Amino acid sequence: MNGRAPHIVQYQGSKRILAPQIMQYMPRRFERLIEPFSGMAAITVATAMEKRANKYFVNDLNAQLVDLLKCAIQTPETLIEDYSQLWNEQFGYTSGHVDHFYNVRDRYNSGDHSPEIMLYLLARCVKGAVRYGRNGNFNQSPDKRRNGTNPKNIAVNVRQISYLLKDKVEFSAIDYKAILDMAQYGDLVYMDPPYQGVTNVQDNRYYAGVEFDEFARAVEILNEKNVDFIISYDGSCGEKLYGKELPSKLNCTKIMLNAGLSSQATLLGRRSTTYEALYLSEGLSPLIENLPKQLDFLEQVV
Repeated sequence: MNGRAPHIVQYQGSKRILAPQIMQYMPRRFERLIEPFSGMAAITVATAMEKRANKYFVNDLNAQLVDLLKCAIQTPETLIEDYSQLWNEQFGYTSGHVDHFYNVRDRYNSGDHSPEIMLYLLARCVKGAVRYGRNGNFNQSPDKRRNGTNPKNIAVNVRQISYLLKDKVEFSAIDYKAILDMAQYGDLVYMDPPYQGVTNVQDNRYYAGVEFDEFARAVEILNEKNVDFIISYDGSCGEKLYGKELPSKLNCTKIMLNAGLSSQATLLGRRSTTYEALYLSEGLSPLIENLPKQLDFLEQVV
């Protein structure tokens, strides 16, 4: 990949930085990329940047994220204009930009799920981290040190993403199993499900979790249909392991990706490297047969 792919906004858990490593295990060309747990669709954007697929399917249980992506891709100028107006409001807000954030958050929690509001909350909240309370309300706090992503930067990235993907994407906000049911031979499915990965903080980006055995069975059905897939799942940070490995019966090849030094460990005075696991379906094995033999998981992180 030549250069990092554009992104609409910072989003915690995004695979944008790891995309170049993930992309090397994808076919050079295939018909359709499907992301059942898209988040901000970093892998879709990276794949489109290299023109690897003809079509794309973006799904996430968080319908507001999907609406934001759809607006950015299909009607970019509308999103840019609406976000710019909302972002600029904070500078005329009599009680300050922090109160403006809470006012916008209240609007969202009262039912106004406009794409520009979702974008503003992501652009202003701490670490770009979507967090929901048990009542379903957005409850993340603002980053008080900054005013959020400047509309000029948003505009550049949104226009690039729209150029890459406009009229090439189907969108939905339904359960991942329904998405996998419609996957067919010739598709490539990339999955980054919640409640796994390399953090000890519960993942509240989603309204519901993904049960391990249920997920493994859904992947098994992909195997039965000869649909190729790549899954980001468990991992490690220092000597600590996170998440369960996928069952061996799925016949996946497991690759460990170096995600760099853990920022949280660095803050605590430790230098710990984060590794994220990538599982490749059996059909993708020809792409890795010339790579160095994968070491045992524990050997890799020592």
